[in-house]
Amino acid sequence: MSWGTELWDQFDSLDKHTQWGIDFLERYAKFVKERIEIEQNYAKQLRNLVKKYCPKRSSKDEEPRFTSCVAFFNILNELNDYAGQREVVAEEMAHRVYGELMRYAHDLKTERKMHLQEGRKAQQYLDMCWKQMDNSKKKFERECREAEKAQQSYERLDNDTNATKADVEKAKQQLNLRTHMADENKNEYAAQLQNFNGEQHKHFYVVIPQIYKQLQEMDERRTIKLSECYRGFADSERKVIPIISKCLEGMVLAAKSVDERRDSQMVVDSFKSGFEPPGDFPFEDYSQHIYRTISDGTISASKQESGKVDAKTTVGKAKGKLWLFGKKPKPQSPPLTPTSLFTSSTPNGSQFLTFSIEPVHYCMNEIKTGKPRIPSFRSLKRGWSGKMGTALEDFSHLPPEQRRKKLQQRIDELNRELQKESDQKEALNKMKDVYEKNPQMGDPGSLQPKLAETMNNIDRLRMEIHKNEAWLSEVEGKTGGRGDRRHSSDINHLVTQGRESPEGSYTDDANQEVRGPPQQHGHHNEFDDDFEDDDPLPAIGHCKAIYPFDGHNEGTLAMKEGEVLYIIEEDKGDGWTRARRQNGEEGYVPTSYIDVTLEKNSKGS
Repeated sequence: MSWGTELWDQFDSLDKHTQWGIDFLERYAKFVKERIEIEQNYAKQLRNLVKKYCPKRSSKDEEPRFTSCVAFFNILNELNDYAGQREVVAEEMAHRVYGELMRYAHDLKTERKMHLQEGRKAQQYLDMCWKQMDNSKKKFERECREAEKAQQSYERLDNDTNATKADVEKAKQQLNLRTHMADENKNEYAAQLQNFNGEQHKHFYVVIPQIYKQLQEMDERRTIKLSECYRGFADSERKVIPIISKCLEGMVLAAKSVDERRDSQMVVDSFKSGFEPPGDFPFEDYSQHIYRTISDGTISASKQESGKVDAKTTVGKAKGKLWLFGKKPKPQSPPLTPTSLFTSSTPNGSQFLTFSIEPVHYCMNEIKTGKPRIPSFRSLKRGWSGKMGTALEDFSHLPPEQRRKKLQQRIDELNRELQKESDQKEALNKMKDVYEKNPQMGDPGSLQPKLAETMNNIDRLRMEIHKNEAWLSEVEGKTGGRGDRRHSSDINHLVTQGRESPEGSYTDDANQEVRGPPQQHGHHNEFDDDFEDDDPLPAIGHCKAIYPFDGHNEGTLAMKEGEVLYIIEEDKGDGWTRARRQNGEEGYVPTSYIDVTLEKNSKGS
């Protein structure tokens, strides 16, 4: 099957068909281009979606911890990789399919134009041969008619008796001339005819089949190129299927990694305060004054009965109300005496036992936000700590359990940094030894500044670790002893009100606000413990300042780094230790700024 033999007379049809083939090729190239744009837009939208829902992590505290969150972020990462694969598909199609199609379409147009021009030239040459043959034919025909006319004129004159001999001779010469010219035109026509037949045979059996064959081959190559592009179009998608499958498998694994038990445990670890639940509320019986016995019929009996009040009745009166969002108003009671520490008085003067509800009152004080009050000396110390950054540095603003975790995390980070610095120091020492043995490799003295800087960093990290370990041991000691304290009752519910810090925040130690056992000689409140010290306290140890402290606030004691002071009162859990200089000057210093050494025979006095 060949276009040259089967379609020898369909030049115009082949012209239209080859033009349609190129148009179809360009149309498919346009389709691929639009598909590439779709893939690029799809990948861009996926990346924007991932970027929109990915967390903006400015600190480690904002990193996802729950397994459901981690799984979602893993899915976002896999989706981002999936978007990258869509971009790979677009790039592969653009390079392998669309670019190749556009280049081939340009070459195809050039080749088609060349073949069609050759066909038109061959047709024009055949037309020219035909015109020459036709002209010689017409000329031969005309000369033959003229020769016939000349013959008829000669025969008429030859048969005419009246015609002269000269006229007959002239007609004969004219006949011979026309006959001779007809013979020449006949030969010319025969030659032109033979030439045209040869060119025509060559045109339809050699030239045109060759040109049509080239057009056929061109069209077949176009079809093959389309087939290859179809295959490349599919291969571009198929190549990324394994990676896309891995992305989808990653999403499935992320979904399987969700652990609801672990998330629940993380919630516990994140919000556990370390406090004990409040105890039971005591029963408050207000009906004792209403019901009377039958024997209470006289006035004297009622007066006597008014002096006997049930202890349960007075519990509620003495205890009052627990205010959830504010400080409980202070009761109008007389100064505490040794008797009033464990008893309460009614309006008529009778006394009765009171029972502490310290666990409940303590937990209620933990969550309430008190109104501003006149700050005590201890509150001034805490305010100074906030200014110095100690409250944030030692996480004292957090509940015990959260504070312990934060301190442990910081210690772990400091230990990792210390290990890095130690490794760097070891490497510098080795390099220094190599330089000392081989001076041509380097100057050992050039490593001294780096070694000094590393040593300073190591010392600084060790001091930080020591300071944080001291805070951690302090928290762990309080956490371990809180259970015992929470189950014990206090001396009076009025004393438990001192557990609340003046700022309305919680305190970790029950002895922070009431130092020492209840005094038997009079009433002492929080201000008395902090300011009223008539006799100088004995020294129970000594300390050495690790860091300098300015001591601008009232009641604090300034100290220099390396200065030795006497310890006259231990840290009660608020981060301050009472110290004294040799000249007798006393004040509070931050416990984390000193290295304390207590005397064995005086510790706890």
